[in-house]
Amino acid sequence: MVNILTPSEKRIFKTGNSLTKGSRSHKRFGRRRSQLVKKIEEKGIKDQNVLQAVNSVPRHIFVDTAFENRAYEDSALPIGNDQTISQPYTVAAQTELLEVKKGDKILEIGTGSGYQAAILLHMGAEVYSVERHEKLYLNAKEILQELGYRPHLKLGDGSLGWGAYAPYDGIVVTAGAPVVPEDLKKQLEIGGKLVVPVGDQKSQVMIRITRTGEDEYKEERLSHFKFVPLIGEKGWD
Repeated sequence: MVNILTPSEKRIFKTGNSLTKGSRSHKRFGRRRSQLVKKIEEKGIKDQNVLQAVNSVPRHIFVDTAFENRAYEDSALPIGNDQTISQPYTVAAQTELLEVKKGDKILEIGTGSGYQAAILLHMGAEVYSVERHEKLYLNAKEILQELGYRPHLKLGDGSLGWGAYAPYDGIVVTAGAPVVPEDLKKQLEIGGKLVVPVGDQKSQVMIRITRTGEDEYKEERLSHFKFVPLIGEKGWD
C-alpha cells in the first residue's frame, strides 16, 4: 500500500524547517488518519466536510514528539501548561455543531495546540482565536504558519471573546465554563451559533446557542463531555 502525504505535510517537507526532523512529516500517518476518521464516523459524526478535514490535517504535528505515535488515537493528549489537545471526536463534534460554511467568520476560545483552528481553516473558515497561555499561543502560531494557514491569533482572556472583530457566524469554546459567557452570546451574528461546554470542573454538558434576534437566543443541551476549565474574568478563577 502506498501512503501519500497530505498537501499540508508536503508544504512542511519542502520548507526544510524544524517540523521535518525525525518522523514529524512521515507518510505513515496517512493510514492512521483514515482509521481515525472511520472511528469518529462510527461514533456519529456525519458532516463530510468535517470528516475530510480530520483526514487531511496532520494531528501529529500539533503534539510533542513523545506523543506523536498516539496522535491518531481518539483521545486527548497533554500539550503543556496543564492543557490538552482535545479528543478528535470532541473536535469533530464541536465543529459539526457549528455547521461551518466556507467563508464563515469563526471565533475560537482557547487556541491550545492549534489543531481545532487548523480544522476550521481547512474547511474554509476565517478563524479568530484567543489563547491565554503565551507559550501555547506562540507554539500554535508557529505551527499554523508553517502549515500554510493564516488565522488571526490573540494572546488574552478568551472568556471575554474578541469584540473588535464581532459579530461572528460561529463561536467555539474549547474549555469548560461555569456558565455561558454573556459576552460571547452578544458577539454572535444573528443566525450565528455558540458551542460551549458548561458545568463544573469535572464534567460539562455541550450547549449550542443560536442567536435568533437582537435579544433572542435558542438553547440546545446536548451530550456530556470533559474539558479543562475555562479560566478568565467570565470563566473560572
